[in-house]
Amino acid sequence: MTAIDETFAPRTDPGTGSPRLADVPAPGSPSASAAGGHSLHPDAVAAVMSADHGDAFAVLGPHQVGPGAWEVRAILPEAQGATLVVGEQRIAFDKRHPDGFFVARIASEGRPLYEIEVTFWDGTRRRRYDPYGFGSSLNQQDIDNLREIGTNVVYTVLGAQIGRLDGIDGYRFAVWAPNARRVSVVGDFNEWDGRRHPMRLWQNGGIWELFVPGLKVGQNYKFEIRGPDGTLLPLKADPVAFAAQHPPATASVLQGTSEFAWRDSGWMATRGKRDPRHTAISIYEAHLGSWARVPDEGNRYLTYKELGERLIPYVTEMGFTHIELLPITEFPFDGSWGYQPVSLFAPTSRFGTPDDFAAFVDAAHEAGIGILLDWVPGHFPLDAHGLGQFDGTHLYEHADPRQGFHQDWGTYIYNFGRAEVSTFLAANARFWLEHYHLDGLRVDAVASMLYLDYSRRAGEWIPNQYGGNENLDAINFLRKTNEATYSHAPGTITVAEESTSWPGVSHPTYAGGLGFGFKWNMGWMHDTLQFIATDPIHRRYHHHDLTFGLLYAFSENFVLPLSHDEVVHGKGSLLGKMPGDRWQKFANLRAYFGFMWGHPGKKLLFMGGEFGQEREWNHNQSLDWHLLEDPLHRGVKDAVRDLNRLYTGTPALHSRDTEAAGFQWLVADDQDNSVIAWARQGREQGEVAIVVSNFTPVPREGYRVGVPEAGFYREAFNSDAGIYGGSNVGNMGGLHAEGTQSHGQGHSLCLTLPPLATMIFVREG
Repeated sequence: MTAIDETFAPRTDPGTGSPRLADVPAPGSPSASAAGGHSLHPDAVAAVMSADHGDAFAVLGPHQVGPGAWEVRAILPEAQGATLVVGEQRIAFDKRHPDGFFVARIASEGRPLYEIEVTFWDGTRRRRYDPYGFGSSLNQQDIDNLREIGTNVVYTVLGAQIGRLDGIDGYRFAVWAPNARRVSVVGDFNEWDGRRHPMRLWQNGGIWELFVPGLKVGQNYKFEIRGPDGTLLPLKADPVAFAAQHPPATASVLQGTSEFAWRDSGWMATRGKRDPRHTAISIYEAHLGSWARVPDEGNRYLTYKELGERLIPYVTEMGFTHIELLPITEFPFDGSWGYQPVSLFAPTSRFGTPDDFAAFVDAAHEAGIGILLDWVPGHFPLDAHGLGQFDGTHLYEHADPRQGFHQDWGTYIYNFGRAEVSTFLAANARFWLEHYHLDGLRVDAVASMLYLDYSRRAGEWIPNQYGGNENLDAINFLRKTNEATYSHAPGTITVAEESTSWPGVSHPTYAGGLGFGFKWNMGWMHDTLQFIATDPIHRRYHHHDLTFGLLYAFSENFVLPLSHDEVVHGKGSLLGKMPGDRWQKFANLRAYFGFMWGHPGKKLLFMGGEFGQEREWNHNQSLDWHLLEDPLHRGVKDAVRDLNRLYTGTPALHSRDTEAAGFQWLVADDQDNSVIAWARQGREQGEVAIVVSNFTPVPREGYRVGVPEAGFYREAFNSDAGIYGGSNVGNMGGLHAEGTQSHGQGHSLCLTLPPLATMIFVREG
């Protein structure tokens, strides 16, 4: 799916860069003309033919050489001969250079619109328009806007844009490479020959551009760049490519106008009216390459179409509200899981075409499921075809490795202080939300962006202008990007993976915050996993791991994450972290999920956790779906499904997730019994849910818990229910609150607490 389909406005002034219709050289290039511009200097021809001329338009194309006299020059290395065609006129070209430099003269009162008929060595002929017969279609305002964070000009101006110029169909290529000596577009349409399509430079902005008529959707291309010192760089993929080849191939791919017809207008119309803080958000984090594979066909990936047919119905049946995709921005190495992307504007071709991905999103919206994308603006890989030293200089990254190289991941760090770089990244955020209708971005590794000394020892980092360790440029970038996304895509969310105590991550920028909608609660995840992994006999000494998170639970808008990071690199699976025998492991996991779904904060669970995957996640294998033949695994899956349905259908459990007024401790200090209880309250009077967890394998009868209101409390969830594989200890479906005071409340419930279980009671009537 492309970002533009328009008629380009023809212009003849590319700014203060290369002239359009005169034989004058580019700075530093050989003299392109002699007396009066009527003849062409051999050095200029030699420079163009060796792809070492910085201003090909000064040599190629139509040039006025006298009153009413024009000379048309073309590079045609593959031609035996060529004919200039202007209307009914046919004029033979002269070959002026053995490698294929051709010249023809024509009388014309104005700049001629012409075609060139090429005769190949096998005698075949083909007629085509000359890219150098067209003026520029850019304007200075577009180029100036490439320095304005929040605009969309990056993906409407740069890249390979399909359109019409002077009534002719073609692609306009534009790329930012301000320090390059020469840039050419190369591809399978010109034998990857950098001499054939050198580009025009707009010096006010450093943009190289060229309109190439007659290209076809699906053709491959890259940019050939000669650096400022004359070095020919490895071929570079287009930073704004809308599609890319399937890795390990690395070329960008031409896209046409999308024919995909969106059917999610209803979803999009209502999305902006939602307040995500007050709605249920339960996220299923998925790695598309390993959610499920096709073992009978070489263990291949599912396609976007197949994922739409299988993953979306599964997520819907399980009651999740969103799918969060590990990065699908095209990336070269499978083992990076997408976190080292190269083509930020291209959905990975591993699973299909850009339109196939759009159809996947559309199907999700039709099913009532939102799509979030893991987005990686903090760093990028060193692959030769990527952004590193893009024009022969450190263009996208800092030159100093103390600022520009990430030691942990062996990647480059974006130079957020360069306006064009921040504009590029912010536009990419808008692109996914607006063009692919995505519903939010989870921003990866925010902490590494905020701190100049992140994972660095003394002497390995450079303080900011005030001597501090805060990355002021990154802070400005994040704030402006959040402002732009919420302004242009209302109803979407941005979520920060931020692991420190940085204040105000999810506070609005006008209040001094970073402007994210939500923040992952990494402290909650760490503490509670540490508690649940402890043998129950010792849990009384770790009770604070359950309660500490409530000291700061409402300082940010939190998402509670049990992500892929907790089931890789030797950490084992969630089920594998649980202590005890097999029955206790499953009981612990179900109780932990009940505790999580009853806790304030939105929910996120990585795939496989919902049915108790036993082994650690492997990106090269499908999840172990055969485990669902086991009643205990099936019981975990059913418990998560019922928790999601209860959470989304009970306002008390989600409408005040981010408000302290929606939470009330009931039992916080019973560490001896490892029992914990609280009340959740909705925005309307009487909306009350009670969450009670018993994290020991001992059933407890007659355990009294105070409740804030009278009424009948239905036992809406019990992780020990027999249908989940539990011992079926419970409270006969619910209890009426008694008038006995307890825990500072005027009413109470006298409960039977199942072993290693969480119960959720919902007040009715």
